[in-house]
Amino acid sequence: MIKVLFVCHGNICRSPMAEFVMKEIVRQGGDAERFEIASCAVSREEIGNDVHSGTRRKLLEMGVPFERRAAVQLTHADYAHWDWIIAMDTANVRGIERITGGDPAGKIRLLLEFAGERRSIADPWYTGDFDATYRDVLRGCKALYAVLKKE
Repeated sequence: MIKVLFVCHGNICRSPMAEFVMKEIVRQGGDAERFEIASCAVSREEIGNDVHSGTRRKLLEMGVPFERRAAVQLTHADYAHWDWIIAMDTANVRGIERITGGDPAGKIRLLLEFAGERRSIADPWYTGDFDATYRDVLRGCKALYAVLKKE
């Protein structure tokens, strides 16, 4: 089982978008049973809240299945459970390392690194641009899947 955890600031926009996009990519690839995929936040601000309406609209538009869920925060114990902890931006990386106590196993990566880009995915909570976020998330998830399906 390959365990992938996506992380953003509040777990209502980018990380759940990546969670549902990645689940659909692995399902289409016939590998759903090989993966455990989830998402969480580094902050406590949105704990208990559902996916942002802009993320839901974009996923619906693109035909990506999703479900209601409550935002949760990353815990120290998550580091041991997950094989890959995928951050949406560099501030998330710092937050993940603060919560988990570091990254001795090299599990923490930026999503777009897998697509050959060392840059953050803009937070649509601030930009309002869910289209750009979706394009980045899709590119990153496709590249991540290409790497992980070889495992």
